[in-house]
Amino acid sequence: MSRTFKGGFHPPEKKELSKDCAITQVFPSTKLVSIPISQGGAPNKPLVAVGDEVARGQKIAETDAFMSAPVHSSVAGKVKKIEWKTGVGNTEIQCITIEADDSGRTDFLPVVDPFSLDPKAANERVREAGITGMGGASFPTHVKLNVPPGKTIEYVLANGAECEPYLTIDERTMAETPHRVVDGLAIVMHITSAKKGIIALEDNKKHLEPVLNEAIAKSGFANIEVMVVKTKYPQGGEKMLVKSVTGREIPSGGLPADAGCCINNVGSLCAISDAFREGKPLIDRPLTISGECVENPMNIVVPIGTMVGDLIPEPIHLKPGIAKIIAGGPMMGFSMMNANFPITKNTSGVLFLPANVVSTKPQSPCLNCGFCVKTCPCQLVPVMIVKSLKAGNLTDAVTYGLRDCILCGTCSAGCPAAVQLVGYFREGKTELAKQDAAARAKAAAEKAAKEGGK
Repeated sequence: MSRTFKGGFHPPEKKELSKDCAITQVFPSTKLVSIPISQGGAPNKPLVAVGDEVARGQKIAETDAFMSAPVHSSVAGKVKKIEWKTGVGNTEIQCITIEADDSGRTDFLPVVDPFSLDPKAANERVREAGITGMGGASFPTHVKLNVPPGKTIEYVLANGAECEPYLTIDERTMAETPHRVVDGLAIVMHITSAKKGIIALEDNKKHLEPVLNEAIAKSGFANIEVMVVKTKYPQGGEKMLVKSVTGREIPSGGLPADAGCCINNVGSLCAISDAFREGKPLIDRPLTISGECVENPMNIVVPIGTMVGDLIPEPIHLKPGIAKIIAGGPMMGFSMMNANFPITKNTSGVLFLPANVVSTKPQSPCLNCGFCVKTCPCQLVPVMIVKSLKAGNLTDAVTYGLRDCILCGTCSAGCPAAVQLVGYFREGKTELAKQDAAARAKAAAEKAAKEGGK
């Protein structure tokens, strides 16, 4: 029996639309990319100006902040504009727009054997390559691999669950380049000093087990194995994956490191392998294009900064009747106003969905049925969080679990009253972040005043 966790649910998978489509390289017909200068962590500053010639792989934006990741040019060409564009989440982001030429110039990092470097130096390469979490969060990977003082990483987990409906890019990545997944996993184990590596697959991808085992055998890394977990959403969440694979619990407010684990998406692991074996920064993004309004669902890889609209009508052929465009998966992705947004390091897919698969049921009063409590994978009390937020009581919302909510959407997806719980949770978390920031600023000011009075 496949390992699993308590709660969650099994939505229609819809993976049959693209799971057999090999990954193909695609380039925007406009020859333009608009690369957001910040794609994980603290805001970056541009390192180039309009008119500059840049090479593919050249660093074009960064900051000195530790919680950050530099950004590199995904094409060789000329900087045409530095402008604000609408990005994923419908927020305005500063972008460097580059027109590609046909020179093929590159400015990659030197190729180096990761195992010849000490862990600190190897992790610095991960940072220099601008690698972030490619499963959706875009958290700077070098920060994740920097083991906190007093913590020990026993397991490195390769997250191959890909539990979101429609998305198949991770499945295709494991099927087509399993050696890169295994190599990246071994490198992370070296950086974190972990003794065990586990590639976690949902059982709807069990057919990949022999493929990955063959790659492991060829690699010579005997301390890596494949583990099959139950197909259930949100199996790919950090808390759920750690529970399913190791039986351990990440404590409230804690991190995977608190359970002796480090988790990386399979795409991020491939990018880590490329950063050492090819010296290539994270400049290309594999993703799934799918949905019932796509005539030719596909898995593609594009230069980061490619505008989705520049891939329509070629290679993306769309049907009429599009009711929603989603960046990411249907559960945790963002509904976009149109296709005029850039593909970034964490864009795992773009979906074009018709009205008959998009929920349009109006909200009605909560039935107090308990569905959200039963299915919450974090064992929270969503109904009480929402009631507290509606009453303006942020303290009670935190008591019922607002901080631990991962915004997976399990509660909203099955709510018989169609209450948009995640919307309330997002607003609550935003207000909570403001209060936390104000508290930190107040504490810093009080500390400065006290030290100044000495």
